[in-house]
Amino acid sequence: MSTGLIITLIVAAVVVLAIALFLVRRGGGPHSVKRRFGPEYERTVAQHNGDAKAAERELRERLQRHGELRTKPLTAQEREEYEAQWAAVQERFVDAPVEAVASADRLLSRLAGARGFPGDGYDEQVSALSVHHPRRVQGYREVHAVAVLAREGQADTERLREALVHARALYEDLMERSAHDSHGGGPRHEHDRDRTHADGTGSRGHGRLSERLHLPGALRRHDTSGGRA
Repeated sequence: MSTGLIITLIVAAVVVLAIALFLVRRGGGPHSVKRRFGPEYERTVAQHNGDAKAAERELRERLQRHGELRTKPLTAQEREEYEAQWAAVQERFVDAPVEAVASADRLLSRLAGARGFPGDGYDEQVSALSVHHPRRVQGYREVHAVAVLAREGQADTERLREALVHARALYEDLMERSAHDSHGGGPRHEHDRDRTHADGTGSRGHGRLSERLHLPGALRRHDTSGGRA
């Protein structure tokens, strides 16, 4: 093999490596976007009627706007207050499910703001959350939408319960300790969080939410839809 050919192959390899590194650092390529956003990617593609390129452009725009966001740690007092507020939401559901879901919607907004996510509008806050919590943000959308429907009498108690169960997943993520929190503990691995959310346990051991909100007779007592939903 001639020296010229060897040099050409080396240069070509360096160029390919440089391009690959550039794409990785920019989060380029459809596979990297899909991998990062997971179910949020599929949801965005569906919103664009199956146009994957349009969906990827939107997701990259979100990354550009919110990718550098660094979450703020919660103080010990803030953490205790949010834990108490979420426990109160769960307890309130038994007697006032509509009010409980509305409270959960507001609580998630305040908690996200406390962690450093934009607080100047629901849409922008959800956009930022979708970048950093793409596998949990749908729970926020659901509880927000169902809270609106419930005020109009268009959501039955089972739908309210499901929305609150899904919202809890984002609540748990936002309550996770970061590496910057002053009280240690460090962030748990994603598979640990998944196991926690799957069995419904979480902060302060409030128990399995799906069971707590499925008390006998609760669904019959609080059907707010009039059979419409």
